[in-house]
Amino acid sequence: MKQGLLLLNTLAVLILLAFGAERYLAPVIAETIYAEKYKELMYQCDHVMREHFIAKQMVLASTTEETIRNLEAAEVGLTTCHEYDKTRKEMIRWGLSENALARIGIEAIEERATDIRKFVEIHEIRY
Repeated sequence: MKQGLLLLNTLAVLILLAFGAERYLAPVIAETIYAEKYKELMYQCDHVMREHFIAKQMVLASTTEETIRNLEAAEVGLTTCHEYDKTRKEMIRWGLSENALARIGIEAIEERATDIRKFVEIHEIRY
């Protein structure tokens, strides 16, 4: 009887430890592993999306071989956004919340924006 209770208590403790590790430890590990990569990909994706938008506007304004080539090159650059999305989904799979991802994204912007003009330039779409 005592051995059965001891076994059940041990099993309960192991289940609680596994649950705690999944809920609290896994997101910390994922952030440690992926945060820098995520920041870099987020910044690159933002940059190529802006370039793609500008290239598309240039084609609409004046369709020439050069503007079409620039648009095609910008479209190839969008593969960076695919890598960003895969990394984001992997971090979510590890248990990071949308708020944690947003915080990491803000950190990436703050690390790159040394003054307010640069901060505005990062987010501004010019065409």
